[in-house]
Amino acid sequence: WRGFPSSFLLWSAAGYAHLVMDTRGQGSSWGKGDTPVPRTGRHQPHHPGFMTRGVLKPDTYYYRRVFTDGVRAVEAAQSFEGIDPDRIAATGGSQGGGITIAVAALNPNVKVALPDVPFLCHYRRAVSIQDSNPYGEISRFLLVHRDKVAQVFNTLGYFDGVNLAARAKAKTLFSVGLMDEVCPPSTVYAAYNHWQGEKDMRIYHFNHHEGGGEFQAVEKLKFLRAIW
Repeated sequence: WRGFPSSFLLWSAAGYAHLVMDTRGQGSSWGKGDTPVPRTGRHQPHHPGFMTRGVLKPDTYYYRRVFTDGVRAVEAAQSFEGIDPDRIAATGGSQGGGITIAVAALNPNVKVALPDVPFLCHYRRAVSIQDSNPYGEISRFLLVHRDKVAQVFNTLGYFDGVNLAARAKAKTLFSVGLMDEVCPPSTVYAAYNHWQGEKDMRIYHFNHHEGGGEFQAVEKLKFLRAIW
């Protein structure tokens, strides 16, 4: 991750080797990463943002490359000297939580998954109960492209955390904020309920998309320490 040395210190301070992945094309959104986006889906219409970029075909959808990046990041981490390749965990919040679910589903070498308030889960329900961004990008795209509803949700099905969770066997600790307007709790529970491995959930009844914050960081550290 091409950011600052002062970023993401929790896991290294706790004694873990920590590889942080750029989410391609989003380096000016909330962090200082700078991985570019290739011209995926460049000839397709899309609503501003990332949710509908290349969405008319699974092969061109934006998150296809993002999820592949996550899988390759795990493979890269396993190749480093001093890393135990049998003790790999993945974690992230919001979009990073959705990527965590995908990586755990697609790479069986991930033994522990720690997704917080995960995004990219149960798209159909998410867009039916709220229209704020980022899920709102999908509903606004379909507001214009009325004839593409089935095609869009067919593509999204390949990248839905609910479907991916059904393949995941890693031990997992989810978290959810029951007042979350960005990633509705029911979408988080949908992925959690489909998870095939040993699982647990931390629930923050009065929190929004910030979830458990530092409280959840402590919970994740305790969860991982109990395993390794």
